[in-house]
Parts: sequence; C-alpha cells; structure tokens
Amino acid sequence: MRIAELHSYPVKGCHRLDHDEARVEPWGLAGDRRWMMVDADGVGITQRDTARLTRLTVRHRPGGLRLTAPDLPGLDLDEPVDGPKVVVRVFRNKPELPARVAESEWSSAFLGRDARLVWQSDPTSRTIPEHATPDDRVSFADGYPLLLASTASLDAVNDWLVEGGDEPVPMHRFRPNLVVTGAPAWAEDGWLGRRLRIGELTFRVAKHCARCRVTTVDQETGEIGRQPLKVLGLHRRIDGGLMFAVNLIPDLAAGDTGLLRIGDTVAPLE
Repeated sequence: MRIAELHSYPVKGCHRLDHDEARVEPWGLAGDRRWMMVDADGVGITQRDTARLTRLTVRHRPGGLRLTAPDLPGLDLDEPVDGPKVVVRVFRNKPELPARVAESEWSSAFLGRDARLVWQSDPTSRTIPEHATPDDRVSFADGYPLLLASTASLDAVNDWLVEGGDEPVPMHRFRPNLVVTGAPAWAEDGWLGRRLRIGELTFRVAKHCARCRVTTVDQETGEIGRQPLKVLGLHRRIDGGLMFAVNLIPDLAAGDTGLLRIGDTVAPLE
C-alpha cells in the first residue's frame, strides 16, 4: 500500500489543497483547519449548512493565508497573533475553545451574513474526547487530526452507485487528508485499534468516520445531491453511523513533527 493523495483544508470547509508532501504535527497536517469561519454566536460554519464554502480557495503565504472567491477581491491575511481573543465552538454542542479574530468584513461579504474568520493560535488547546490519550490534540477538524480513505473502498461505493443507476462520486466528496492505494476494499475496517506505519511515522487508527451531508455536496460547484449517503445507508451502516474512511492520530509528542510524501508505504502493525 502507498499514499496516492495528500490534502489539507486550511480554513474549515474550504476547497482542498493538494500536496506532494506534507508536514505532520501532533494535531494534524501542518496548517490543516487552523482557521474557521464562525457565525455571530461564535459557532463554526461548515458545509453542512453552507455549501458556498466549496467556492473558498485558500493558499498559504508566509505567516498567513491568501483567500479568493468568485466576485470578491482576493485577501491576504497574516496570522492574527495579536488579534482580539474570543471563544468559539467547532459545533454548537461542543466545548468552547480560545481563538483570535483575523477579520470579519471579507468573510461576511463572502457568506452573505455576519461572520468572522478566526485562527486557532494555540493548537494544544483542543483535546480529543474519545479513542485518544489525554495528551492528544486536534485542530478545528471535526474530531480527529487526520482522515484516511482507500481508493478500493471508493471503487466499491461507486460500483454500488452505478448498479443503482447513479453517477459515481470522486474521492473529494469525503474530504480525506490521506488517500491510500493498494489495499483491498474495506481493509481499513481491520485496522481499527491498531497502528499504521506510513513512511517513517506511525499513527493510531482511532475509529471509523461517520459520514454526514457534506458528502452530498459537489466540491467543485457546491451543488447538493442525495448520494453517496443513501448508498452508504444501504451498505455501510455500522454502529448507527454511515461509515467511510478512518480517523488517525499521529504518534507524535508536542513539538515533534514528521513528513509524509506521495508514494510513501503504508503498512498495518501488529
């Protein structure tokens, strides 16, 4: 097995960035979901209710980001190291987290409602509540540092879709960080609770990823359909969730980093 694709999402919900190599930090790929747009109540805005985020393109620049979107001028932003301190929530029912405000005018214009772009200045501030150690941390990602998906499992989903008269979907619908090739379909089910060696690093396979309506959003256009959730409901209902891909936690101590590259080998450990 090998890494076939590497992706990050600097602003939660934005269009993906593709990488040939990516640095791994204890809380995820470097720069992955360290920024998030929040509403007037400080709750994260995601593609679950705002598919327009697919039209947000983000590029890293030294010490910050450049944002672009249709019908808006581009915006260069520095990391707001001295920006106003606020508390935010990734989801309304989740604990409060510290953040710093980067700006509000551009984000509000992009979304057509009151919004602020915030930055997770301290990536050690958010713990992982389940299937983790007390020292594990995560960015503004839904729950875990990295998401791994398999090309063979996607092929299986697309076979089910075509059999039912639907169009196949691309891997981008599932918004993974790592895509692996060379494994049999659903081999990842057998990795739960184990470790994977990927390149020179090891990762704990924490849990399945229960999928939501974001998978029905076309990541290029923002159009919303009904698949692949419906077919996952028929074939991949596990423990009450519609499962595709697995969540990973890096075996890295605070301050440590590593590097992943396309082509790196992937192997489960006993």
